[in-house]
Amino acid sequence: MKKIIIVGAGGFGRELLQWIKDINKEKQTWEILGFIDDNLKALEGVEIDYGVIGTIKEWQPKEDEEFALAMGSPVLKRKVVAMLKEKGAKFATVIHPQAIVTEFAKYGEGFIMFPGAKLSVNSEVGDFVTLLATLIGHDTYVGDYSVISGGCNIVRNVKLGKDVFLAAGVAIAQDLTIGDGAYLGLGSVVLKNVAPGAKVFGNPARVVPGSK
Repeated sequence: MKKIIIVGAGGFGRELLQWIKDINKEKQTWEILGFIDDNLKALEGVEIDYGVIGTIKEWQPKEDEEFALAMGSPVLKRKVVAMLKEKGAKFATVIHPQAIVTEFAKYGEGFIMFPGAKLSVNSEVGDFVTLLATLIGHDTYVGDYSVISGGCNIVRNVKLGKDVFLAAGVAIAQDLTIGDGAYLGLGSVVLKNVAPGAKVFGNPARVVPGSK
């Protein structure tokens, strides 16, 4: 049985710990070692049954270890993955038992999928994508390192580029393209394509001046 280490000991990391425990209840999959975080005091004062066992910078991955990313920033995820992969790290895919991956849906390395999430038919997510409790419609593509927060609704045939961040409650109409590195703010209703690097907010979503 592989050992698993959660990368990041913030709130997201503590949630991810619970999802791994839920997976283990259905089928014993991993031996949980704890967290690595460059803030060794990240869990001080928090009620929890695992601790920070080392820093990300100094951790040397072992052959029987897998890592689960608990980070909400695409930029930070890229940096940490590169750092750990250079040292030989292998990354786990964590899909909660209450998530739905439909037939003919595909996902890449290091996929994190929360309870209540759905990846519909013929949709695909790239590497190191984080999908919270959100519905991904059919024939949609999500690029590497993107983060999709809870309560979003991606209708169908949408293309999200790499390093895209969707805050909670974002709705994206069908047949749209969201460019690499775009940021879609809380509750935005997106009715037209979003350019790479743009930040949009509102209903209907509008570009923040100077953001692209």
